[in-house]
Amino acid sequence: MGSRKVITERHIQDAVKEGKNTILAPPNALVTPLAKDAARAAGITISFGQGSSETTTSVKSPSPQNAHVVCIGSDHGGFDLKTELIAHLQSNGREVIDLGTDSTKSCDYPDFAYAVARTVTDGKAGTGIMIDGVGVGSSIVCNKVPGIRAACAYNEFAAWNARAHNNSNVLTLGSRSMGIEVVKRIVDVFLSTEFEGGRHERRVQKMTDLEERFSRR
Repeated sequence: MGSRKVITERHIQDAVKEGKNTILAPPNALVTPLAKDAARAAGITISFGQGSSETTTSVKSPSPQNAHVVCIGSDHGGFDLKTELIAHLQSNGREVIDLGTDSTKSCDYPDFAYAVARTVTDGKAGTGIMIDGVGVGSSIVCNKVPGIRAACAYNEFAAWNARAHNNSNVLTLGSRSMGIEVVKRIVDVFLSTEFEGGRHERRVQKMTDLEERFSRR
């Protein structure tokens, strides 16, 4: 299982408290927008190793070699469910990138939802999964990222429809609204369903057209 460090606003706040003016981040670390703003305001430099991908702004399609890779994130409420789900995915032969959070300590779900969305649009994973209390908040965050079609699925049919008709590339789930066995079935359906294309291709293209239209404003 791989991992990718997510630099959040909290990291900047901690650096300020400790009197630091530089934060050292791994080469592939992802910095949330709020963390960038906080670092600029505090005069803190985020230093990356060579090969950092954070400067990437264009939307990429997942590369063929990464189509089988699943990235997964959660907030504190979804941490336990995420841990169980990772084991399930790996037992089924999936390669998993764990984006955090790494404990049940309170955190902000938008930071990790953004990390999931960016990891998919960067082409590092073909599909993303994000878990918060209900799943709705994370779907809203993910859908702010161009190129993402996130679906909050609450049963197997919704998961199938999201993939077959909407060509969704991110699945959001609620840790407070369903148990692990239900989540496993939803995830299995989502990951095993292919986009049907046909008449649905036209409709998905209209989603993309709207996204591009308003991103130019």
